[in-house]
Amino acid sequence: MGKYDTSKLRNLGIVAHNSAGKTSLVEAILFNTGMNDKLGKVDNGTSSMDFEEEEIKRKSTLSASLNHCVWNDYSLHIVDTPGVSNFLHDTRRCLRVLGGAVVIVSAISGTKAQTKQIWSWCDEFEVPRIAFVNKMDRERADFLKAVDDMEKSLGARAVVVTMPIGAEESFKGIVDLVKMKARLFQFDEKGTYQESDIPADMLAEAERLREQLLEAVAESDDELMEKYLEGETLSDDEILQGLREGTLTGVFTPVFCGSATANIGIRQLLDYIVICLPSPIDKGTQVGVKPGTEEPVERQPSEDEPFSAMVFKTINDPYAGKLTLLRVYSGTLAPDTVVFNPNKDEKERISNIFQLEGKKQVAINLAAAGDIIAVPKLKVTATGDTLCDLKQQVMYEPLIPLKPIISFALEGKAKGDEDKIYTGLQRLMEEDPTLTVTRDEETKEMVLSGMGQIHLEVAVERLKRKYGADVILKEPKVPYRETIKASAQVQGKYKKQSGGRGQYGDVWIEVKPLPRGSGYEFVDKVVGGVVPRNYIPAVDKGIQEAMKFGPLTKNQVVDVQVALYDGSHHSVDSSEMAFKVAGSMAFKKAMELCKPVLLEPIMTMEITVPDDCMGDVIGDLNSRRGKVVGVEPQANSQVIRAEVPMAEVLRYAPELRSMTSDRGMFTMEFSKYEEVPTHQTARILEDLAQPA
Repeated sequence: MGKYDTSKLRNLGIVAHNSAGKTSLVEAILFNTGMNDKLGKVDNGTSSMDFEEEEIKRKSTLSASLNHCVWNDYSLHIVDTPGVSNFLHDTRRCLRVLGGAVVIVSAISGTKAQTKQIWSWCDEFEVPRIAFVNKMDRERADFLKAVDDMEKSLGARAVVVTMPIGAEESFKGIVDLVKMKARLFQFDEKGTYQESDIPADMLAEAERLREQLLEAVAESDDELMEKYLEGETLSDDEILQGLREGTLTGVFTPVFCGSATANIGIRQLLDYIVICLPSPIDKGTQVGVKPGTEEPVERQPSEDEPFSAMVFKTINDPYAGKLTLLRVYSGTLAPDTVVFNPNKDEKERISNIFQLEGKKQVAINLAAAGDIIAVPKLKVTATGDTLCDLKQQVMYEPLIPLKPIISFALEGKAKGDEDKIYTGLQRLMEEDPTLTVTRDEETKEMVLSGMGQIHLEVAVERLKRKYGADVILKEPKVPYRETIKASAQVQGKYKKQSGGRGQYGDVWIEVKPLPRGSGYEFVDKVVGGVVPRNYIPAVDKGIQEAMKFGPLTKNQVVDVQVALYDGSHHSVDSSEMAFKVAGSMAFKKAMELCKPVLLEPIMTMEITVPDDCMGDVIGDLNSRRGKVVGVEPQANSQVIRAEVPMAEVLRYAPELRSMTSDRGMFTMEFSKYEEVPTHQTARILEDLAQPA
């Protein structure tokens, strides 16, 4: 058995939008639990959780980091998650395996779109949560306004458990509405406080909020409700029992307050974390399937069950190698154990087991149900895979990565770095499945795609720092297509005589436009053997090669039908090569007569914006030649669905962020090709004619 029993284990994520104070809260928790002897600060680069160079430079969490601590004999696994929209995919992966969450609400700015997105994932993965209103000591702090914003924007039922004494410069401490006692702090960063009676001028408000607390608690349990309705006093233990029940069932969200950077209200928050948030036992049975079948398999969060775990994150270090992060769902795991990966149908040897303390790795001898651990140097295991007992196998459903929304072309600064760039990108993609790299065969560019411009810029910085590959991000070329609007019949004749055997191929073809999306169709209408059967495939091949380079932009020609209906041959000089060239010549000549036009890729976009920004965003889409095809209202926001030319939205992410004050989010995927308006074609051709 492990050091802590499973009922006294808490796995929790600290979540919110960027700059709400997530990392500062984790630092305060680590300081109060004795894990750190100093209160780490994000602003001066002393945080133990934001340790990557890119995070220190930007003063922002860009990748989820882990730590653990002990509070009142409870073991806490804490995950500090990103809040920047470009990196929320990492937060989502962590929520898939976590037991609970502390949602930070800024006393200054309330909640933002990122918090709303995270909240929806908590709903999806059934993650119970409590809220902490942070920054009560800052200018413009307003506790009740933040709580109201939380209820309106997140659709939560907020139940205040601790309320602030004052705000901004007059913030002095908190009132615990369960104990009905005040705690006045000394602002020494040590969390030192004195307990006292509630100030007289706050008593009425405290009693009002306590009454709301008692009402919510009573509703969580029939016995408590009966006692409450009969006017009996609920004991502190009964109130705490009701708080826990209401949190676990999602009936309401308890709200606490304080200041992470001043270390005020953190110990009280820790008390309620262990009371309100679930243990792995509370989360109950995990259901997977038997590998290779649809047969369901259940695993209880017990050390007596067969081992099973899910990989939720991978970390690559060019010196230390690969580190795989697991959430153990059942059984135990010890070093020097062989386990099975059903996703890859391979065995893996677990050499060592670590707990992570920021960037430090601390070796442990046993991991049990509920633990979050790291194991080094697995060969085939990737993020989303299951690891399980060799004989009693189970496979959990992996989380499907979010689709990339922005792409840039990559160009190495130094020649001959292609292998180094590719190897480094492969390592980065192991860490971050939302990063994708493709080779565009048409434009000959290496294209890096991700969740936003900052996401890709950080990836490029890490590529250089970790793997020595220095690259430039460039706007990718738009993969235009060309097609025709008229028909033509033309001859393609290739005749070459230069001593010895010559070359002779002669074809007549008819080229017609096809409906959009039809591609290419070759029709053989030859009769009488004027073109021998064995040369007809060569004509087709020559035409297809000519289609790769249209006359307008040298892009692929699509949606055409080519019928071969006549021609002639020479008994000696004809060959496959001659008819291939003749077919190519004929098609190029036909394109000049068939009124070629330019096609551009159209993207389907789904854009979520606050109500007050909808008009600006729709107006902007219209200016980008977009077509709004639908608008769906949601709580305090609108979902706009639109079709927009790719060329107009290559850099849409930062522009939407600017229009919505970082409250807008979008997804985008290819839909179809459409003809470019005539006036727009002239501009595109002019731009393409400019030297790169």
